Amino acid sequence: MFKTAFRSIPRSLISKVNFGYVLSNVLESNLQIRKFSVHEFQAVKIFEDNGVGAPRGIVAGTPEEAFQAAKTLDKDGKGVVVKAQVYAGGRGKGTFDNGFKGGVKVASSAEEARDIASKMIGAKLITKQTGAAGKPCNKVFIAEKVKLTHEYYFAVLLDRASAGIVLVASREGGMDIEGVAKRDPNAIIKVPVSIEGGLTKETVEKLVSDLGFKAENKEKAVEIITRLYNLFVSTDATQVEINPLAETEDGRVLCMDAKLNFDDNAAFRHQDLKNLDDESQHDAREARAKQWDLNYVGLDGNIGCLVNGAGLAMATMDLIKLCGGEPANFLDLGGGANAKAIGEAFKIITQDPKVKAIFVNIFGGIVHCDVVAEGIVEAAKKLDMKVPIVARIKGTNVERGQQILRDSGIAIYPIDDLSQAAIKAVELSASQ
Repeated sequence: MFKTAFRSIPRSLISKVNFGYVLSNVLESNLQIRKFSVHEFQAVKIFEDNGVGAPRGIVAGTPEEAFQAAKTLDKDGKGVVVKAQVYAGGRGKGTFDNGFKGGVKVASSAEEARDIASKMIGAKLITKQTGAAGKPCNKVFIAEKVKLTHEYYFAVLLDRASAGIVLVASREGGMDIEGVAKRDPNAIIKVPVSIEGGLTKETVEKLVSDLGFKAENKEKAVEIITRLYNLFVSTDATQVEINPLAETEDGRVLCMDAKLNFDDNAAFRHQDLKNLDDESQHDAREARAKQWDLNYVGLDGNIGCLVNGAGLAMATMDLIKLCGGEPANFLDLGGGANAKAIGEAFKIITQDPKVKAIFVNIFGGIVHCDVVAEGIVEAAKKLDMKVPIVARIKGTNVERGQQILRDSGIAIYPIDDLSQAAIKAVELSASQ
């Protein structure tokens, strides 16, 4: 499918494609893995249940609750940390839609914690991971303030390149790990873990030594990393990220922050975790797509994409960018490219006001092209769509399908050549 997607691209464009980058996007993307998450305060409870150390904290849903939580936690006047609870990284450098800056703030008193919480709760936090829409902050986590002596980065991830689990770590924690990797790739340590053999104590001890933990903290670090790995496996997680994993002034090793994602396909084994998922953190369009078994992820561009097959969808998005455009979404119909699914897909795409053109790229194998074409026309008419549609359909009954599109009498542009179709979509998006 990947090779087929590029077969009709002119050599002049092919020469500009970084195939390693494109292919890695397809392989490393987690778009095909449906996942669910939990908030930090919930992750801390999960850690406690699994013997993993983290700062004490209390969740608050109102400024007054934040005030009381701070009074409970801060008995010695050291202050507390107020953390916005949203499904996104980069909170510390984020900005709320009310203008308040920073999703992680230190409060020197309970009164200040209440004031900070009043600016966070009910607002949307915008970070580099949320897009312009931001994520609603409905709760804050009031955590004890801990003095740290060193901050590390640690994560357990799925690695498609090695078809297994990988430990990722760095001495440079508490900061943007992507920035660290870009500035100094050698600062990132990657340790593949054999699925058959599992994680050995010797492997963890070497990692802890390479990271440079203090001698008196090495055994604690080995224990906490081992427990995080066991948690990853036992919960069918796709990501356990700690940034930072820190040594404290009083001799502890603690997870100061936590990001946990779990495989939705394994949710039947972990209903207790699935019940923690906060629907308010999900894009309404993604939630609607999930109801129809569609894979949708909103992006920041203005060209809607409707494709069947994740590999073809990724290749289509890369081609749009190659031609100077920006995709507004990833939407994979999968094998369900029938009239109803297509109609729902168009509804989801057109809910995004940024969309100025829609690029449909369908390969009709199991589903026939004439059925796809009828679904496109029916949906466009029913929704009274004003957005132009570029449709490239290939496969069974393609001639009949293209005729249906040409005879529709609406702004649908059936184009057989993939590169020309992408160019047309970019042109239409720029002219609207």
